[in-house]
Amino acid sequence: MTRTLLPLILRRTDPERAHRATIAALRVWQAGGAPLAPDLPRCEVELAGLCFPNPVGLAAGMDKDGEAIEALFALGFGAVEVGTLTPRAQPGNPRPRLFRLSEDRGVINRMGFNNGGIDAAVKRAAGAKRRGVLGLNVGANKDSDDRVRDYAIGVGKAAAVADYITINVSSPNTPGLRDLQRQPALGELLAASDAARRIGERSVPLFLKIAPDLDRNGVAAAIAAAVGHGIDALIVANTTISRSDGLRSSLAGEQGGLSGAPLRSLARAKLAEAIELADGAMPVISAGGIDSADEALRRIDMGARLVQLYSALVFAGPGLVADIVRGVARSMR
Repeated sequence: MTRTLLPLILRRTDPERAHRATIAALRVWQAGGAPLAPDLPRCEVELAGLCFPNPVGLAAGMDKDGEAIEALFALGFGAVEVGTLTPRAQPGNPRPRLFRLSEDRGVINRMGFNNGGIDAAVKRAAGAKRRGVLGLNVGANKDSDDRVRDYAIGVGKAAAVADYITINVSSPNTPGLRDLQRQPALGELLAASDAARRIGERSVPLFLKIAPDLDRNGVAAAIAAAVGHGIDALIVANTTISRSDGLRSSLAGEQGGLSGAPLRSLARAKLAEAIELADGAMPVISAGGIDSADEALRRIDMGARLVQLYSALVFAGPGLVADIVRGVARSMR
């Protein structure tokens, strides 16, 4: 059922309705305790003091509010990242705001951090059973008059339940948000987040997610700031506002961030650039255009410690997760 019904729904239904239907279906399976994937081999990866049962993670955006955490782990993910979460609930941008580029196996979104607020998600996360590592991805409200404070609030609340927290300053769908990737704003934000992640004796790992549209100097500056403020890993990368000439879909001109297969070559290039510039100073996680075990292994061979995927599930279905985990495990053994 996971390999046939859900992909069919996703391909034939309005993209945002299909997304909500998928979350609803996962919640039903979660409530019933039905197995979503057979037992998978473990291929453990240590990062930031955390033990990931495998290096395949779910990128933020799929489960924005932490509604289906247990079911997503049951698909085989070694890590599930919830969000992006903001201090206050917000509806996001006007619809339509999610577009399926079927001919290109890509997705464009301009969702705008639609979510029910971090308090509700933290409550769900606290009660969810985990088969792997749980991350919470935090952002700022669109109408905030102090975005640095928003991140500090988000990190502080997420730290109560998260295994790690991702600071998302790379979405193209909140006006001005990507400006926070540059100094001095990034330094202020990371300093505030570093202070907020400390819960008693515990310091929750912080990851920084950057855009693939940063130039080399921008990537270098982001890495320097991250290292300087004790950030534990860099996620490369979020969606892109660029458009290649080879896109065939009539929807390719829609405004928003592009993900999926069209992002693959840029994601590889930025991964290589980030690993070179980091020069071992911090681990790098690769996201963007990963849709097979071969592609996941290619990123790992390039130097990525973990990989994340999301858009590929729209076209291949949730069974893809187990396929990738098995392929990666065979190679790692």
